[in-house]
Amino acid sequence: MKKYKIAVIVGSLRKESFNLKTAKAMMGMAPESLSMELLDISGLPMFNEDLEANPPKEWVSLKEKISAVDGLLFFTPEYNRSVPAVLKNAIDVASRPYGDNSWDGKPAAIVSVSIGAISGFGANHHLRQSLTFINVPTMAQPEAYIGGAADLFDDNGNLITNSTKDFLKSFMQSFEKWVDTNVQK
Repeated sequence: MKKYKIAVIVGSLRKESFNLKTAKAMMGMAPESLSMELLDISGLPMFNEDLEANPPKEWVSLKEKISAVDGLLFFTPEYNRSVPAVLKNAIDVASRPYGDNSWDGKPAAIVSVSIGAISGFGANHHLRQSLTFINVPTMAQPEAYIGGAADLFDDNGNLITNSTKDFLKSFMQSFEKWVDTNVQK
């Protein structure tokens, strides 16, 4: 199987983010064909159409990084039944200006991680809606809603729950197949 570059995008800025911990754990269990790179979206200036003619360097950098990858793996907490503003901002920035959508056609998957019982279900599906509009084919199955996140990690941020490890490993294998099937050739 070919080697694919995957951008890992985490929608939580918190230093001890469970989404970030889950992303790092999954990056460590990725199949060899997936080369994973964590993209930092924390410093992106907010999207403003007035800036499109002379975009901030952070916008240009994000668009270049997204354009250079084969696939996308999103991690999102749920804020008020939606995605965090920083994640929506990154989507808006890299999809503009009209006709220059850096996300276009890149296969993706979504993992929502929460301390709550509904596991970020609303954010997961809200993100899926935005990705559909910007033409990002998003893996439908398996879905990844990780709840009870506060009990999944040790004090060093290591994933300690074997059933969750097994599920995430299986998810990554499915994602590998999804990317291989849907990558732009």
